[in-house]
Amino acid sequence: MGLAVGVVPSLAIGVGAYCAGELVFHVAKKENIIKKSMNEIIMEAKTKNLQISKIISKIDDPELSNMIKEINSTVSKIINTVETKPDKYKKCEKFFSYYLPVTIDILNRYDEIENQQLTTKDSEKFMSDTKKMVEKINGAFKKQLSSLYQSDMIDMDAEMKVFDTMLKSDGYNDDDFNL
Repeated sequence: MGLAVGVVPSLAIGVGAYCAGELVFHVAKKENIIKKSMNEIIMEAKTKNLQISKIISKIDDPELSNMIKEINSTVSKIINTVETKPDKYKKCEKFFSYYLPVTIDILNRYDEIENQQLTTKDSEKFMSDTKKMVEKINGAFKKQLSSLYQSDMIDMDAEMKVFDTMLKSDGYNDDDFNL
């Protein structure tokens, strides 16, 4: 009132300032929750990857076993990448929350059917379909890993081209540097 501002505008300004403060501090709290849950999700992913590595020794089919080894290796690389570069976590949320658990379910079902040594057409079709799916999973996981580094590769490619241009402009024009 001392500033010649009425009660209603003063209340509106106060409520606005309060809401703005809540938004700022709420976002900060939310970031801490996301970081904590990201760490928990990474730990769960490591546990799931350990399950994948245990399945490898249970599978009799050497071709399928090798594909599962590749999946296990790729998952390890994805986890390590996200651990060292947390900004890449967003690109892996669906991978960690859906693809990884479903992959384990598929592999466990395959192991279960394989151990029963069923020879029916249905079981043989299931085994064949599962091998095809594991091949797709292997390719998809490798693409996931590649996508984590895509922007890094683009940035480095641009930097190498600039560096090559600088070398040429400074008289270090060797054909070995052409990109």
